Order: sequence, then C-alpha cells, then structure tokens
Amino acid sequence: MKKKGIIFLLFIILLSNIIIGCQKEPVYEKYSYTFYDTFDTITTVVGYTETEEEFQEYATFIENRMTELDKLFDKYHTYPDMNNVKTINDYAGIKPIKVQKELIDLIQFSKEWYQKTNQQTNIALGAVLDIWSKYREEGKEDPKNAKIPSMEELKKANQHTNLDKVIVNTKNNTVFLKDSEMSLDVGAVAKGFALELVVDEVSKKGFTSGVISAGGNVRTIGKPLDGVRDRWGVGIQNPDKALFEKDGSNILETIFVNDTSVVTSGDYQRYYVVNGKVMHHLIDPDTLMPGKYYTSVTIVTNDSGLGDFLSTTLFLLPFEEGKKLVNSLEGVEALWVMKNGEIKFSDGMKQIMKSQGASGRD
Repeated sequence: MKKKGIIFLLFIILLSNIIIGCQKEPVYEKYSYTFYDTFDTITTVVGYTETEEEFQEYATFIENRMTELDKLFDKYHTYPDMNNVKTINDYAGIKPIKVQKELIDLIQFSKEWYQKTNQQTNIALGAVLDIWSKYREEGKEDPKNAKIPSMEELKKANQHTNLDKVIVNTKNNTVFLKDSEMSLDVGAVAKGFALELVVDEVSKKGFTSGVISAGGNVRTIGKPLDGVRDRWGVGIQNPDKALFEKDGSNILETIFVNDTSVVTSGDYQRYYVVNGKVMHHLIDPDTLMPGKYYTSVTIVTNDSGLGDFLSTTLFLLPFEEGKKLVNSLEGVEALWVMKNGEIKFSDGMKQIMKSQGASGRD
C-alpha cells in the first residue's frame, strides 16, 4: 500500500507539472495615456499590461492622484475643503495651519535635504521668487519693456527667506511661518515628490511595467515587458532644440535604466528675455539672480523627489562643487550641459549612456 501511495503521489506531481507547463505565458501589450494641466506640464503614461482595461485603470489613478497633489502643493489657488501651500502662506505670522500628511512630508523632506546639501534649494525663498515671477510674466506680456528686478527689491525680500522659521509640528500635522512676510514655494521639488508618491501607490496596485513622463521628470517602473529589452531608454533633451523634432535631433543623449528617476532642470524651460539676455526661473539664493553655470543638469537616482531637488541644487553650483556633492551621495549620477555645449558627467553615468556603449538589451 505504501508503494502504491508513492506511485500515486508521483503521478499527481507529474500531472501538475504537465498542466503548469501547458499554461500560456502572459502576453503584454503596450498602451499610452496623456493628460494635461497638472504641475504646469503634459504628463504621459506608457505601460505594458495584459489588457487595455487594466492599463486604463492605472492611468486614471495616476491622473487623479497627480491632480490632487498638484492642488495640495499649489501656492497660487485655494480649493474647497483643502489647506494647501497657499493656505499656509496666507496665514504666515498668524497661526499654524493643519494640512495633509503628504504636504508635511514634502516640507520635512525639503528641509532635511537643504541641510544635507549645499543649501541652494530653499523652499522658503518664495518672497524672492514671487518678484521674479511677476517680472517674468510682465516681460512675456510686453517684451519691449521687459525689466530685471532691482537688487534693492530682491535683497529686501530675501530678508524673509529663513527656512528655520518654517515650523512643522508632525504630531498635529501643522505648518506655521513665523515671519509674516515669508512664503513657501515648493516648485523645485513638488512635481518629483508627487511623482514618487504616485509611483509607490500605483505599483502596489499592480502596475509593474511603465514610464511616467511629466515635463522634465521621468520615472520608470520595472522593466519593459516587450520581450526584447531589459531596460527602458530615456532620452535627455537637447537644450538647443525644440522638444518635438521629427529628425530626433532633440535627443542629446539616451540612458538606460529601470526603477529609476531621470530629472532635468534647464534654462530653456521658463524664462523671459531682457535686452537679448535670457532670464530663466532657476534663481541662485546667493546672488538672487538666475543661475549662470549651465544650460541644463540631469540627475539620475531612484527617488524622483530627490532627483527634482538635486537637479535644481546642482544647476546652481559650480561644476567642481556639484561633482563633489554627487560623488558624496550613494545612488546619484549627473550629467551637465555647459554653456558652451560641452557635456560632462559623473563616472557612474557613463555606464548607462548610449554614447558610451550602453543599450537597453544589457
């Protein structure tokens, strides 16, 4: 009886192996979805799923969540039943404002990395950035009379940019600006921080192969399930070319990555022109003027929020200082496009660049 039992058990195991072996491998199709008006940019989702219905569910979740976070991090508008960055600014010097945990986490993240790095990306620089924004909008509306803010005006505003006066109470989820003249501007980090939150959430829902591109922020999820490539190819824009060039000349470099963020900051994204000189939106907190070292800086790291923060920071640092910072951070690589068009990059970046022999099939 024991022998028959063993034979029967072996038969069951063999039968189950045959059934498993006959099961078809999942077939994944590529789908894409584009939405507008979140974080002042176009967002495109590309992914591989078994059905279009499944992909659409993920894409809709991404759009809805990005829309919600865009409102939460907004400094210009108020929304019903929501305290956001504008609410905090409106009550500067008056009282603490209770906000959602995502906003608390964003502010804490920004304060922490401000101290860890070279203190170039300051979310409390709002008073200075507001002045530049005003002059930029006026200059775009009336180019012939475009002007640069006076240093006197900028220095006066800069007296109200002390990050230590941004008081966060994590127990009560409140934020208080001690200086009534100060304001928060989280534009240097908000989009990347939001994107990382959304990727974490949609991945837990089962989205395992995709790319989300939101302006200068690209976040890859898993690897492409096309049966051909092992890594995603992400193009870095050529600063001297229009975004959509049919001949492909708008792609300066292609890098190959998985589960990684690729974030670019450049002087060609938001700017106005004064007497033939481009005045872009990345303001150096030391000079209170637009950063002068590069045309663009690209950061590659696993966290899109950190990539956003560091791309601004490195854009405002001299090359040797910026390279030293990159080398001190684990899992961070960078590519700099100098004003003369020369390209410089960190040692680890070389290994994932197409021009240096990397490919998506490695």
